[in-house]
Amino acid sequence: MTAYDASFARAMDEAGMDVILVGDSLGNVVQGRKSTVPVTLEDMVYHTRCVARGVGRALLMADMPFLSFQGPAEQALRDAGALMRAGAHMVKGEGGGPFAANAAYLTARGVPVCGHIGLTPQFVHSLGGYRVQGRGAEGARLLAEAKELALAGVSALVLEAVPAALAAEITAKVAVPTIGIGAGASCDGQVLVMHDALGLGARRPRFVRDFLAGQGGIEAAFAAYVEAVRDGSFPTADESYAE
Repeated sequence: MTAYDASFARAMDEAGMDVILVGDSLGNVVQGRKSTVPVTLEDMVYHTRCVARGVGRALLMADMPFLSFQGPAEQALRDAGALMRAGAHMVKGEGGGPFAANAAYLTARGVPVCGHIGLTPQFVHSLGGYRVQGRGAEGARLLAEAKELALAGVSALVLEAVPAALAAEITAKVAVPTIGIGAGASCDGQVLVMHDALGLGARRPRFVRDFLAGQGGIEAAFAAYVEAVRDGSFPTADESYAE
C-alpha cells in the first residue's frame, strides 16, 4: 500500500505489509493535483525520508517521478540514488519499451528496480485518460514489455488496470513477482493507494475496496487488507477487468 508519512507507514509495517510504496500518487491525494505529472524529485525525496522513519521491517519502494526514469540514463541514476539515500530500498519506474534500457542501466549499478506497465499514470495525457490497457492486440505488446523488463533485471513488476487474464498470463510467463492494481487475483501481490483503501479517494475505480468500512480503526483496516490479499479474497472478479 502507499504511504506518505511516518505514522501511516508505521501502522502498515505493524500490520504486516510486505512492501510500502511512497507513491507519486501523493500528487493527487496529498497535494490535490489532477495527475502525478507535477510531482517533483524533491517531493519524492521528502516523503521517502518521512516514510522511512516509520518503517521497521517492510521493503520500502519509492516512485521515480515523471521524466526521471524516462530521461537520460545518467539522470535516472542520479535520481534513483537520491531516493535510495533518502531511505528507499527499491525504486519504481513507469513504462516499458524504450525505458527498459534505463532499468538495465540502474540494475547493473546495484539499484533495485520495480517496473510498472499497463496504465501508467505519468502518461495519462498520452493515454487519453485513466483507461484499461492491454485489451485485444495490445496484450501482446504488454507481455513483450514485461519480458523485456524482466531481462533488464527488474526485481518486480506492477501491472495496473489490465485485464485479469492478461495479468495471469504475464505472471505465468515472466520470472519476477507481479504486483497488481486492477489486474486481477492471479498476480503475486496487490497494491492500493492508501486513501482509496480507506474510502477517501475522489475516484472509485472498480478495483478499489474500502477496507476501513466495518473495522474498528485504521490499524484494523490495514490488517484486513493484508489478510484479504494473502488469502486471495481480494480482488474479486467484480474488482477486476475482463477482456
